[in-house]
Amino acid sequence: MLLGSVEAGGTKFVCAVGDEHWTIKDVIRFPTTTPEETLSRVVDYFKSFPDLAAISLSSFGPIELRQDSPHYGWITTTGKPGWQNTDFLGIMKKHFKLPIYWTTDVNGSAYGEYVLAQKQHEAVDSLVYYTVGTGIGAGVVVNGKLQGDNGNPEMGHVYVKKHPADAEFAGICPFHGDCLEGLASGPTFEARTGKKGPDIPLTDPVWDIMAYYVAQAAVNATLTQRPDKVVFGGGVISEPFLKKVRHEFVDLINGYVELPASPERYLVMPLAAHNGSATIGNFALAQQMLSK
Repeated sequence: MLLGSVEAGGTKFVCAVGDEHWTIKDVIRFPTTTPEETLSRVVDYFKSFPDLAAISLSSFGPIELRQDSPHYGWITTTGKPGWQNTDFLGIMKKHFKLPIYWTTDVNGSAYGEYVLAQKQHEAVDSLVYYTVGTGIGAGVVVNGKLQGDNGNPEMGHVYVKKHPADAEFAGICPFHGDCLEGLASGPTFEARTGKKGPDIPLTDPVWDIMAYYVAQAAVNATLTQRPDKVVFGGGVISEPFLKKVRHEFVDLINGYVELPASPERYLVMPLAAHNGSATIGNFALAQQMLSK
């Protein structure tokens, strides 16, 4: 049995085919250009696997998740130029008469981390997964169920307290300015300093500012969701940076609630290597479609 996965990001698409054990058999990556060109490449890729049984799509958003909506399956009010109101799921269903699961990119990643934790016999019934990269988003899994009946949680667009050294930075979110994504996503490095994040040493104070915002996200997730762990993935995240986040988190949470584990085991990097959580999650979600 072959299962298909699409991780649709604002910068690149990752398409993969795997088996029922979630082992990747084939994978392709290509840049996100126009909807016509990009989705044509997705369709062409999967047409080369005639034994495909089901597909799961996890997409950048916002997306429409309400199945009773006439726009179910659409990418809706995204800031990605040219992609507003794209009927992603509809295009895929036109070409493939298969069960197709539809969710957000971060939901795919969150579910991948959840099923990997179960596979490794971790005592994890709930988790929050943040991706911090070109944008910021989060997915929440509780007892095996993705949260958000009326849409996906937009936890990347919550408002956070400004760092004293960052008071003059207006933020880059086209909708909210200085929300979490507007202050702590990857492109904010260049907006502040003129340099891209990978070119800035971790000793630069801008990383402390970023850690302050990401730590607030962890505090908000802890106080509202009370998960077993909070996972951080995406291009901005590294273990040295996460060490800074944990330090800020401990100061901000200030002992108010008891954590289920030490900060080093509570705020963690993904179990999936190379930010591959969404691919694993998609395989598992596609497999679920076949069992219904």
